Amino acid sequence: MWGEGAAYEPYIGRWSRQVAAQCVRRLEVPAGGDWRDIGCGTGAVTQAVLKVADPERVVGADPSDGYVRYARRHVTDARAGFVRGDATRLPFPDGLATAAVSGLVLNFLPAPERAVAEMARIVRPGGAVAAYVWDYTRGGMELIRSFWEAAVSLDAGSRELDEARRFPWCAPGPLAELLRAGGWADVAVDAIDIPTRFDDFEAYWAPFLGGQGPAPSYLASLPRKRHDALRERLRARVPVEADGSIALTARAWNGRGRRPTR
Repeated sequence: MWGEGAAYEPYIGRWSRQVAAQCVRRLEVPAGGDWRDIGCGTGAVTQAVLKVADPERVVGADPSDGYVRYARRHVTDARAGFVRGDATRLPFPDGLATAAVSGLVLNFLPAPERAVAEMARIVRPGGAVAAYVWDYTRGGMELIRSFWEAAVSLDAGSRELDEARRFPWCAPGPLAELLRAGGWADVAVDAIDIPTRFDDFEAYWAPFLGGQGPAPSYLASLPRKRHDALRERLRARVPVEADGSIALTARAWNGRGRRPTR
């Protein structure tokens, strides 16, 4: 599912970048820090760290060769580096990083609690840690929510693939519990809302054709007739402005904390 950076960017990457900037800003880490981007994907969080936090260094880790290659090609700042790495067994030593951030990763891991604990392990005592995930419920990440509501209306079996059903910790209470269970102190969870605007329905629909993520992967599995039926059902559901544009909102839950000092 994950590995084609060029397809991921128009689907989710461009929106993740906006969330990442606010996530990094809310950590209030002084300039010159040594950061880690866990599950770096195409480099959205890494670029936010470079722009917002003015670090001495930021290293991103991702298990996908394709994403690591994409990030290396597109993030050319000399302060940034990328390595292959599993979020549950990070290739970094204990207690050296100033901060660690993970964007849109925890819900796709078989053991998210281990990844959270690993993030705390690699930062120094008192170091900052943060992770954000989409809110998949109605009123949350609307471009994905609309897709699954249309899909389920045509195919009840697709309900089991719906991210809102699969990822119950993508809500403030469960996310806070997960972070505390991973050893984070001073945990806070708040919302980050960003606008997601499309010029027309085709601009909204096209990113679902790239196969990067649960909804695009489900779409790719459909025979042509059901594929077209879903497209038209979705066209009828999304709100269209008088000029043909589609204005939606994406909400992410942003969790942050610190590694305990003792």
